[in-house]
Amino acid sequence: MKSKALFIINPISGGKNKDNVPELIKANLDENLFEPTIVYTNRAFHGHKLAKAGIGHYEYIIAVGGDGTVNEIASAVAGTDTILGVLPFGSGNGLARFLGLPMDTAKAIHSLNKQKVEYIDGAKLNRQWFFNMAGMGFDAHIAEVFAQDKTRGFGAYIKSSLREVLNYKPGVYQIEVDGVNYERTAFMLSFANSSQYGNNAHVSPAASVQDGLLDVCIIKPFPLYLFPALGLRMFLKTADKSEFVEIIQGKNILVTRKGEGPVHLDGEPQIMGDRAEINIYPDALRILTGDSFLSQRQGEPVSVRLNGTY
Repeated sequence: MKSKALFIINPISGGKNKDNVPELIKANLDENLFEPTIVYTNRAFHGHKLAKAGIGHYEYIIAVGGDGTVNEIASAVAGTDTILGVLPFGSGNGLARFLGLPMDTAKAIHSLNKQKVEYIDGAKLNRQWFFNMAGMGFDAHIAEVFAQDKTRGFGAYIKSSLREVLNYKPGVYQIEVDGVNYERTAFMLSFANSSQYGNNAHVSPAASVQDGLLDVCIIKPFPLYLFPALGLRMFLKTADKSEFVEIIQGKNILVTRKGEGPVHLDGEPQIMGDRAEINIYPDALRILTGDSFLSQRQGEPVSVRLNGTY
């Protein structure tokens, strides 16, 4: 029998034109395996509502957009039997790249046909889901600045970073990881489920979406002239070898800071207070992966909770 697949397209994600996506779906999706339905978002959080309404009616729900779109839809799907798919159309596509999904749309649709399903972990920051990366400090500040920029894409992100780094001041954080306390002055804190922000910039090269752990990546204050070198390390997957990077793995994390400020969840910024509680939820999401994704699972999933009870 054919599986029903709901494609949820965010028409503005990544500033990329998606007018030809329905045609590409028709040309490349295996009609012997899938019966597709295509819908579009028209406002913030609309993707989440559409996905919620689709649970129980569709075996697959496909997010067509960037990490923010994936977050909206995955947040609805997590903890259910519904399988998430991704057609990457964002500025960074961090989770999609980590899962080995093609960036070319036609190839990404062909990847769906292979129905390679894996369980991956999800996480929550103050009860809000993220699946790739969350953070506070400089990366959250840049996410907030970038969200206001009319120009999208990797180049615009780099320009924003270079402009803002000159005046950015590190913060002091109290960090508790699985009951162990640390105090750190940090340029930024990243809570990594996967290894990368996007565009193959890996802040925690050994992170895995299937190990039941988050990597708390502490970027310590550094001389400004080293900013390009630290960035290069991320692309070379050697950030964890820098003396300015400390990584602590854990399941339950509590961070306090001096006051409210920006945070981001999968690249989407918001303002939160002085306290952030971050927890991992193993096997929270069923997702289609690419051929190059190497599963690190051991045996069958044991902790997945169904019907949205996370």
